Amino acid sequence: MDDLIPVVNRLQDVFNTVGHDQIDLPQIVVVGSQSSGKSSVLENLVGRDFLPRGTGIVTRRPLVLQLVNVPKRKPSRRPPVGDEPADSEEELPERAQFLHLPDRQFSDFGEVRQEIQRETERLAGANKGICRTPIHLKITSPHVLNLTLVDLPGLTKLPVGDQPGDIEIQTHDLVMEYINKPNSVILAVSPANVDLVNSESLKLAREVDPDGKRTLGVVTKIDLMDVGTNALDILTGHVFPLRLGFVGVVNRSQQDTLAAKPIQEALRFEREFFRTHPVYRAIAARCGTAHLSQILNQLLMNHIRERLPDIKTKINALISQTEAELASYGAPALSSQVNRTSLFLRLLTQFANQYNASIEGTGAAELGPAELCGGAHLYYIFNGVFGSALDSINPCANLTDHDIRTAIRNSTGPRPSLFVPELAFELLVKPQIKCLEPPSQRCVQLAYEELMKIGQHCGSKELRKYPKLYAKLIEVVSDLLRERVAPTASYVESLISIQRSYINTNHPDFIGGAGALAELQRKAEAQRREVAADASRPLDDPEISDTDSVGPVVGRGRLPGHRGSLSRPRRPQSAASVRASLSHAPFSGAPPQGDKLLNYFFGGGTRADALILPDDAKRPSLPLPSRMKEAAGDVPGALLDPEPTLGGDRDQLETELIRSLITSYFGIVRKSTQDLVPKAIMHLLVNHTRDVLQNRLVETLYKDSLMEELLQEDEALIAERNKCESMLEVYRKAFAIVSETP
Repeated sequence: MDDLIPVVNRLQDVFNTVGHDQIDLPQIVVVGSQSSGKSSVLENLVGRDFLPRGTGIVTRRPLVLQLVNVPKRKPSRRPPVGDEPADSEEELPERAQFLHLPDRQFSDFGEVRQEIQRETERLAGANKGICRTPIHLKITSPHVLNLTLVDLPGLTKLPVGDQPGDIEIQTHDLVMEYINKPNSVILAVSPANVDLVNSESLKLAREVDPDGKRTLGVVTKIDLMDVGTNALDILTGHVFPLRLGFVGVVNRSQQDTLAAKPIQEALRFEREFFRTHPVYRAIAARCGTAHLSQILNQLLMNHIRERLPDIKTKINALISQTEAELASYGAPALSSQVNRTSLFLRLLTQFANQYNASIEGTGAAELGPAELCGGAHLYYIFNGVFGSALDSINPCANLTDHDIRTAIRNSTGPRPSLFVPELAFELLVKPQIKCLEPPSQRCVQLAYEELMKIGQHCGSKELRKYPKLYAKLIEVVSDLLRERVAPTASYVESLISIQRSYINTNHPDFIGGAGALAELQRKAEAQRREVAADASRPLDDPEISDTDSVGPVVGRGRLPGHRGSLSRPRRPQSAASVRASLSHAPFSGAPPQGDKLLNYFFGGGTRADALILPDDAKRPSLPLPSRMKEAAGDVPGALLDPEPTLGGDRDQLETELIRSLITSYFGIVRKSTQDLVPKAIMHLLVNHTRDVLQNRLVETLYKDSLMEELLQEDEALIAERNKCESMLEVYRKAFAIVSETP
């Protein structure tokens, strides 16, 4: 049992060497309000005056105090002098040592007090703020019992002087951090001249230890109670029951401290006070600093004995975790030239294989599970992004009716046109095909960015140990992709230029002139049926308003026969007049006979043939444009009109025909582009990069002059590995110490 506390102290020393509190070691935590006498209790336990004194908050950093009992004397090793025997003994001096000053031992406890003040101000500042970083102090003396105590800042309510405004919250959180640990024994200090129900230390102790299994109460300033009052009910547990009970002590007064009254004299006064007091002499054996020291020693040993198996299990688990972490860092880079070469080639091959596997889909890059990556993202670019971009292009975007009519007029020069010129169609469709180039180039850029992203997310954990090599691999991939992206973009540009260089109107999927005219006729027929349905309604139909007009509307960008409202109200037409107007609606009869009407618009015959009209019984329902009538002789001389106007029936029909032809041919080119551009990107960029990557890596990086530099490990990783090795050594030492304990 006597060896248990030294075992914990040795464990504390072992863990303090690495500056980590990985194990919750058993210790006694001293808690009390400001000026409750905590520091005096600790000094009485040590028997030395070594703690800073003053008004307000003095303890501003946790003080971890290890008390180590050593023999009072040790055999002398000096040779005998005169009649002095050789085995004479010399008294061992009391020593104090700080963790932050491992090479210095203090024998003057006044210097210990000054060092505590300096170390406190170093981190907590010169004001009254507190700091969570503890000060570790070990005192070896033959006059102390083995104990490990933690002195915490006193609990306070209101900030005074230079204290921070939230000093109450800071001290509360700091105290709770220590007493919440299951392996801590709580020493709750309360002054006897203050009502116990107002004790902050007992209040916090009850929050974390409601059963009182690890809380020991200490009542100070018993000698300062009012005359006629005593603390007997408190010490006997009748006021506030604690399983471990209460211990009464008498500390030095402020006047005694200022007068530098020796602690040994104060301890003698304490013994006499309890022994001779008429109320406390019955329990004098259970009061005083000596009894407190013994009971703390016994409590700590019992607590250590109870917690030691758990500590051993925790240390064993930490050893396993640390060994696994150390293995994850891998061994240091090999120094042998042969082994270094083999490692270098293996890393290059590993990176190239992982890059290719990410493209093929047989290996996933290090991305989130909900994110497309590698080849899957390339597929999404080709079919999702690129396909949607092409589908969103309007074949006649930014192409107005006026632009189409102007192109038709410009293509005929000084001569009037007898049919829709093919040159106008080519002039208009080529700029529209050019609209396919920006999304195609964007597809190339997106594929390039995805290939770059694949490279940045490739690389095993072993490879990332060498940041210089990894950065060089990314650089080689970037250079290779930049070399290929320009030819790929140029080829894609050529694909669009090829489509614009020759307009193949004989393409089997092209609608052609006849198809365009038939499509317009179907539209007109649908409109005619709609008009007929409106005309068949009764005249009092509420849907026929005074502002409705039924009949052919000429020009203004509408197809003949389209219904629309005029700007001026009109009287309702009779049913006979509506039917009469329908008889002259375009495409209201049978389709045109022969190719004469098509030849008229699209060529293929003589002008005379184009002007031969069928019989009245076979006359197509399409009314002849005015210029056609003039050419037939109905209006002689009209062809000499120097300023022909746009907007006639023929102009509108020609415009719609051109739009149909552009839409049809644009769809053919768009389908071809959507098929060829991804193929070009895969061939020129993706597959080429995949095929030559490993050879390029070896060619660029496999050099003796670069190998040693590139295989230098990351400094942070080296530091983490060294830290992990140190922690593993600490845990193994701790486990050996615990294993020695029976």
